[in-house]
Amino acid sequence: MTEQSKSVSPLDRVLPFQVDGLDVRGRMVHLNETVTRIIQRHNYPDAVNRLLAEAIALTALLGSSLKFEGKFILQVQSKGAVNMMVVDFNAPDAVRAYVRFDEEALQELIAAGKTRPEDLLGEGHLVMTIDQGQYMNRYQGVVVLDGKSLEEAAHSYFMQSEQLPTRVRLAVTEMVSKQEDGAPKSEWIAGGLLVQYLPQSSADIPHRDLHPGDHPDPEMQKTYHADEVDVWRECEALVNTIDDHELTDPAVPAETLLYRLFHENGPRVFEAMPIVDRCTCSRERIGDMFKTFDPDEVKEMVVDGKIEVTCEFCSTHYEFDPAEVAKPEAD
Repeated sequence: MTEQSKSVSPLDRVLPFQVDGLDVRGRMVHLNETVTRIIQRHNYPDAVNRLLAEAIALTALLGSSLKFEGKFILQVQSKGAVNMMVVDFNAPDAVRAYVRFDEEALQELIAAGKTRPEDLLGEGHLVMTIDQGQYMNRYQGVVVLDGKSLEEAAHSYFMQSEQLPTRVRLAVTEMVSKQEDGAPKSEWIAGGLLVQYLPQSSADIPHRDLHPGDHPDPEMQKTYHADEVDVWRECEALVNTIDDHELTDPAVPAETLLYRLFHENGPRVFEAMPIVDRCTCSRERIGDMFKTFDPDEVKEMVVDGKIEVTCEFCSTHYEFDPAEVAKPEAD
């Protein structure tokens, strides 16, 4: 089954695969330490943690397909309790994330037992951006959120932009154990599966992997209805048999689950790609940001003789002396 292998932990990685007998290929992701560190750093309510972990898993599935040095950015803007969520995937392996939410609206939903991702998101838009660097075009795909889960939003994205039959599964679990001193220890695991129908020869399916994007106006996007060929129907039926706990069980490696699903159709796995929690912020980057502001704007940021900045992604706190970020006077 394994075509290539590497010493990569069975958790915190993406595993690409191909099933020749069904003309499909895809990726599986398991994230443990990565999502746990991000969640513990922010200390959000559990309902928000689960949504964020799903979004990180989805971003890792999509961003890990990039074939160049760049970013894949998943962003939610909504009228729901969670009104902003951003997950950055910096190719080839780094992810970071944060959420903004309305505390009062969130507590009302929790009290009513409405804590599914689609409940927290409400109406809005899911924007997926591919940034290929300073000198290349940025591409965006926009999906309307009208009660959709992240899985459903991903399906809409692929049908609009790539026009590929695609199935996405996401699952999250929290594991609580005791430390040596008896205190509870919380760990999170996010799992995901993405499968796409990619026949070797088809004039109806023009793209072969994650397309750089589509038109940001949903009215300009084409809707594609794939022929329900037998092999794709069989693949969907197999994927639908997966329980959430199978996607998040640390005792079930991705290779094992893929074999369970597709053993009759010749599954092959390729080199696993590690995923790490790593922010791109730095004192130098933030200092460069100040150079884009007018002197009067910089003065307004000064409090008690200093400028303080906290990174929303990693919560790192920076302090600057106003003199060190002041623009040099023109000659």
